[in-house]
Amino acid sequence: MALVPCFQGVSLAQDAVPAAVPAEAVLGRPAQPVPIPLAPEVMGNRPKSDPTVLPPAATELEPGLKPLASPPSLALPTRPAQVKIQQLRPLGLREVETLAETNNPFLKAAASRVDQARSNLRAKISAWYPNINLSTGSAFPALTNSYRFRYDADATGPLATPESRTKGQTLGANMNIGISWDLINPRRVPQISAARDEFERAQNQYLIELRRKRLEAATNYFKLQLADEGVRIGQESVRASLVSLKDARARFQAGVSTKLEVLQAETQLARDQQLLTNSLAEQSVARRALASLLDLPQDVTPTAKEPARVVGTWTPSLQESIVAAYAFREELDQVILQISIANSNANDEIGKVQPSLSIVNNFGWDRSNGRNGVPVDLPINMGSYTYGVDNSIGLNLSWNLFDGGRAAAQYRQQKQAAEEQRFNFADRRDQIRLEVETSFYKLLQNNRDITTTSRAVISSREALRLARLRFQAGVTTQREVVDSQRDLTQAEVSYARAVTDYNLQLAELRRSTGLDQVAFCQPPTLPSSKPASDPTTQIPIEPQPLLPACQSEVRAPDGRGPLSP
Repeated sequence: MALVPCFQGVSLAQDAVPAAVPAEAVLGRPAQPVPIPLAPEVMGNRPKSDPTVLPPAATELEPGLKPLASPPSLALPTRPAQVKIQQLRPLGLREVETLAETNNPFLKAAASRVDQARSNLRAKISAWYPNINLSTGSAFPALTNSYRFRYDADATGPLATPESRTKGQTLGANMNIGISWDLINPRRVPQISAARDEFERAQNQYLIELRRKRLEAATNYFKLQLADEGVRIGQESVRASLVSLKDARARFQAGVSTKLEVLQAETQLARDQQLLTNSLAEQSVARRALASLLDLPQDVTPTAKEPARVVGTWTPSLQESIVAAYAFREELDQVILQISIANSNANDEIGKVQPSLSIVNNFGWDRSNGRNGVPVDLPINMGSYTYGVDNSIGLNLSWNLFDGGRAAAQYRQQKQAAEEQRFNFADRRDQIRLEVETSFYKLLQNNRDITTTSRAVISSREALRLARLRFQAGVTTQREVVDSQRDLTQAEVSYARAVTDYNLQLAELRRSTGLDQVAFCQPPTLPSSKPASDPTTQIPIEPQPLLPACQSEVRAPDGRGPLSP
C-alpha cells in the first residue's frame, strides 16, 4: 500500500467554519436571521421523483461480467458440490457497483414495487370510465324439461284428470348487458390522488434503495480491501517474527543470549500468527459478504482487484453539502408525499357520506324454442319459439345519510396523520444534516489520521531496522526488537484502517448529499520491474495444522486441568 496519500488543500480549521462571518456576529450583535422558505414552496405539495439527479442503474452486465449474472431467484442448491467454491474472481470497485445494480435481489424487489404502484394507479384511474358487464343465465343455451300435474280435492277418480297433467320442453338462451357510469363520485379523485402519490413514493424509494445499495457495495468492497491489508500485514509480521526467532536462536546457540530472548521471540511469533489467522478469517467473511450483496453464482467468490488507497478528496464545503442533501435526498420528498396521501385519504373518508350519482343502462335479450304447459297426450312443437328484447335506462342515487360519525372521525384521523408527518419532516431534516456533518467531520479526522499513521509506519520501519542492527551487534535485547516489531504492526494496521475509514466516509458523503464531486487521486506511478527484496526477510510461511480444540487446550503445569486465566 502506498503511504503517500493525495490530499489537496483540506484543512480542518478552514472547512469547519463558514467562509464568511457576518460583521454583526464579530461585533457581538446578533445577525438578522435569513428567512427559510417552507418545503411545499420549494418542492411543491406533491413533488415528483427526479431520476436525473442520480446516475441510472445498470440494466445489463458487460460481456466480461455476464458469467457472474445472478442465479434464478428460486434456485436452491441441494448438493455440497453445488456450493463448493470453484472460482476466485478479482473485481474492481466499478465492477462491484455494476453487479450490485444488476444482480441485487432487494433492488429488483424495489423496482417490482414501482411496477405494482403503477398498476395500482392505472386501476384507480379506471374509475373515470364506464363499466360494461355481460351476463347470461344459468346456461347458454339451456335445455329445460318440465312435468306438472294438478290434483283437485273434489275429483271423482283416485288420480288427477288427464287435463290437469302437463309437460314442457324448451331450448333457449338469454343475455343481459349492463352499463354503469359514475357521474358524481366524491371518492374517485382522492383515491386517484393517493394512488398517484404512492406511485411517486415507490419511485423515490427505488432511488433511495439504489443509493443505499451503491453505498453498501462500496462499503463491503472497502472492508474487503481492509481485510486483504490485514492478511498482508499479518504475513509480513509473521515473516519478521521468524527472522527475529532465527536470530535469537542463533545467538542462544552461540552463547551470547539467554533462553528468555528465544521465548520472547517465540511469543511474538505466536502473537503474529494469531493476527494472521484472524485476518484470514475476516478476509473470508468479507468476501462472502460481498458475494451475498452481489448475488453471485453459488460457486464464485469475489476478491479485491484494487489495493486499498485513498479514492480522492471531497471538493464541496460543509454548507454546500448540507444544502445539496436537502435538495437531492428523496427522503424529504417522501414525507411531503405522505402528507399529500394522508390528505387524500381524509377526503376519501369524508366522501363516504356524500351523495354519489351514476347512470345505468340494462339491455336484455332472450329466445327459447318449445312450450310449457302442453297436455301430456299432445306432442311439443319445438319449432315454435318466443323472442324478447328489453332495455332500461335510469339514474342511481346513493347517499349514506347517517353513519354514527364514523366518516368524520376517520377524516380527523387522516388530518392528524398529516400533521404527524409534518413533525416527521422536521425530524428527518435534522437527521440528514447530522448525517452530513458527521461524515464531513469524520472525513477531516481520517484525513489527519492518514497523515499521522503514515508517519508512524515510516518511523516504525526505521526503528525496527535499527533495533535489529543493535540486537545483532549485541548492544540491546530481544525485547527491543519485539516491541519495535509490535509497534510497526500496529502502525500498519492503523494506517490501513485510516485509509478505509476515509474511503467509507467519502462514500457516505456521496450517498448522504447526492453529490458526486470527488477529485479522484492520480494512481501512483510504479516501476516496470519489481524492486529487489532482502532475501533474509523473505522467509516462506509454512501452513500450520489445525488441531481440534480439545487437543489445543492449554493445561496447568500439573496436567490435571485447564490453565486458569
